[in-house]
Amino acid sequence: MLSGALEVMLGFMGEFDLIETFFKRPPRHAVLGVGDDCALLAVKSGQQLAISSDMLVEGRHFLSTANPLHLGHKALAVNLSDLAACGALPKAFLLSLALPEVVPQWLSEFSKGLWALADLHQCDLVGGDTTRGPLNICITVLGEVPAQQALLRHGAQVGDDIYVSGHLGDARLALEVFRGTLSVPQSVFEAARLRMDKPTPRVELGLALRGLAHAAIDISDGLLGDLQHILKASAVGAEVDTQQVLSTMACAQNSGLHQDDLLRLTLAGGDDYELVFTAPENQRKAIANASLSSNTPVTRIGKITASPQLTLLDNEGQPLRHTFDSFDHFKTP
Repeated sequence: MLSGALEVMLGFMGEFDLIETFFKRPPRHAVLGVGDDCALLAVKSGQQLAISSDMLVEGRHFLSTANPLHLGHKALAVNLSDLAACGALPKAFLLSLALPEVVPQWLSEFSKGLWALADLHQCDLVGGDTTRGPLNICITVLGEVPAQQALLRHGAQVGDDIYVSGHLGDARLALEVFRGTLSVPQSVFEAARLRMDKPTPRVELGLALRGLAHAAIDISDGLLGDLQHILKASAVGAEVDTQQVLSTMACAQNSGLHQDDLLRLTLAGGDDYELVFTAPENQRKAIANASLSSNTPVTRIGKITASPQLTLLDNEGQPLRHTFDSFDHFKTP
């Protein structure tokens, strides 16, 4: 907690005081970090720079009541998830932050959540921007990956197994409970809300999959939509075992929800920030070892096929008719 006197002082702070107080640290990896017009980073010989950027907008990506500690974590986590999907090691990030007003306690908690995850992955904050406006958080992450070893979307091959990491559907369950469209016991909701508020970027798994996986993507808009990005880029199709997908949902067992609702949450829910990836069948033991070494559960959910469509299979192995549609910022309410 900040002292009362410090809160009063910080209430009059300007843009550069705000940066100095909450978002400046000596860099660990960057040649030059926050404080100049540009940061300076040195990329090791034989490495390529992996870059990604994601924006979180209040009312679209998070609620106004979101815990700022969790929000600081999530803002960085969703970006680190992109690096994980490419098998890249996080090195640095930039933060651009629009704030309606300076609230020291909020900034203190937000930066605490941000720094905790940054420290976990030894990732430097090296620059960005601040301005007044509706609450908007944009982070750009930078990572390193050995040349020719990045996990990309276009490498899936016919016969590959399809895997997902971690748990699907829990974050969307929390959102639907907030919206009032679904009702679950309080304990289930709290567990689901933590998955929504504090996703785990699968960085260690992404690193372990180098040389094993043929293609990968992180699941931000829903399994079906994101998997289809791989299928389109690789010019292949897929068969997905929906019962295996359902088995990944941590909150399913005690939710009391109908299977149709559970399928919709796990297949098209979004906000999971897990990885979906493909790998040849002869790498199953190596994938299991990667799961163990990264302390990340993985589930085999299907196969890549030559036929160009995505087919969902029911619990009897028969094609499942469905109308599931993943999240789209310009189509989804």
